[in-house]
Amino acid sequence: MRGAVGAEGEDQLVSATADSPHDALRVGGGPLDELLRGSLDHCVKCTICETACPVAAVTPLFPGPKYVGPQAERFRVAREPVAEWSVDYCSGCGICSTVCPQGVKIAELNARARARLKRQRGVPLRDRIITRPTLLGRLGTPLAPLANAALASRPLRILAEKTLGVHRDAPLPRFAGWRFSRWARARGGTLSPARTGARRQIVYFHGCGTEYYEPWEGRRMVELLEHLGFEVLVPPQDCCGLPLQSSGLFPDARRAVLRLARSLAGPGGLAAAGEQTLIVGNATSCTLMLKREALEILGLAGNPELELVSQRTYDICELLLELHHRGELRTDLQPLEETVAYHAPCQQQGHGIGKPALELLALIPGLEVRELSARCCGIAGTYGLKAEKHQIALDAGRELFEQVERSGATSVACDSDTCRWQITRATGRPAHHPIDYLYRAWGLERSVARNGP
Repeated sequence: MRGAVGAEGEDQLVSATADSPHDALRVGGGPLDELLRGSLDHCVKCTICETACPVAAVTPLFPGPKYVGPQAERFRVAREPVAEWSVDYCSGCGICSTVCPQGVKIAELNARARARLKRQRGVPLRDRIITRPTLLGRLGTPLAPLANAALASRPLRILAEKTLGVHRDAPLPRFAGWRFSRWARARGGTLSPARTGARRQIVYFHGCGTEYYEPWEGRRMVELLEHLGFEVLVPPQDCCGLPLQSSGLFPDARRAVLRLARSLAGPGGLAAAGEQTLIVGNATSCTLMLKREALEILGLAGNPELELVSQRTYDICELLLELHHRGELRTDLQPLEETVAYHAPCQQQGHGIGKPALELLALIPGLEVRELSARCCGIAGTYGLKAEKHQIALDAGRELFEQVERSGATSVACDSDTCRWQITRATGRPAHHPIDYLYRAWGLERSVARNGP
C-alpha cells in the first residue's frame, strides 16, 4: 500500500515509497533503450499476450504483440529503416505488457517501433491535428454551438473522412462551451484553507477531456475533494502528450509532458504546497502517462521535475480507496437505488493498482454494481477515430458492448473519458466516471453542473 495520509490522524500526505505500484512498473537504472530491449530476452513465447490482445483477435492486419514486439525487435537495428509496417495497427492499449508473466515491455517496444516507422514514412496531417486536444479545445470552445453543429452534420463528417481520414461515425466529444480552468480561477479565493477549514492540500491534474469537454467533472472533483477536507490547487496546465506519443510524434510529446510537469511541480502546484502534497487526476490514461509512460516510452527518466511529478501522482479512485483503507474516508453515503455496470479501461489496469473503483462503488448503499469482464472498448484514445482503424476498434470492443447490453444496467461506470464516449456511442447507455456516483451519494449533486458554472 502506498502512503497517502499520515497515521494517527496526522494530516500529512506522503510520497510514493519503494514498494509502490509505480516503482513495480517502472524501468530503473541504466540506459533505458538497453533495458527495454533487454526485457525482450525474457520472452518465452508463451503467447499469453497474443491471446489477450484485443486487436489481433479481430484483424489480420495486426499479427499480434509477440510478433511485432519482442520477436521483431530482435531484427530492428538503430538508425536503419523499419520494415515491419503492421506495428502501426497496435492500439497501444498496454494489455500485452500487463498480462506478460515475464515482465516483457511489449507495448513500450511497440510504441517506440511505431515512432521510428512514422519518422521513416511521415505522419499524416490528420494525426498532427487530432493529437493536439489543447489546440482543438481552445479553437472549439468559443464557437461551441457552431462546432458541435458541424460535428453533428452528416455531410461535414463524410467530408472530414474523405479529406482528413477521421471516420464519419467516430465518437467525437461535444465542446462544453466553458472551460474548467476558468471556473477554478474564478472560484480560486474560496479554495483557501481558512475558508474550507482544510489543512491538507491536493494538486489537481484535470486533463484536456475535463478542461474542454466535461468541465463539470472537474467541478465535481474539486467539490468532492473539499468535502473530504482537502484544499485543492489547480495550476495552469495543458495536454500530457499522450495522444502525440500514441501517434509516434515523440519530440512533440516530450515537449508537452515536460511543460506539464514544470507547471504541476511549479509555483502554482507542488512548489506552493506542503512538501509531501500529492497530485491527483481523474483521467486514468493521463495519470498513467505521468506515472510511467513518459519515463519509459519517451525516455525521460532522470528529468527531475517529471520524476517528482511521477512519484506524487495518484489516480482519484486509487487515492480515495487508500484513504478508506486508513479509515479516513467519509462513509456517510446516501443510498442510490440503481444498477450500474463497471468497465476498467486498459490503461487503468496498467496502473497495477487493481480496480479501486469497484471497492468504492460497493460503499454506496443500494447501488448494484455489475463488473464487466471484457478487457477493451477498442477506442485507445485517437486510434478508433481514424478511418482505417475505426471498424477494428468497434470489433475489438464488441464483447464489452454486448456485456453492457446484457447487464441490465441503466448506466456504465468507467475511469477513462475516451472509453466513456466510445461506450455511449456504441451502446446508447450513459457512461460516467466512478466519482460521479460518490458525488451524488454524498449529496453534492447540483442541477447546473452540466450547463455551466
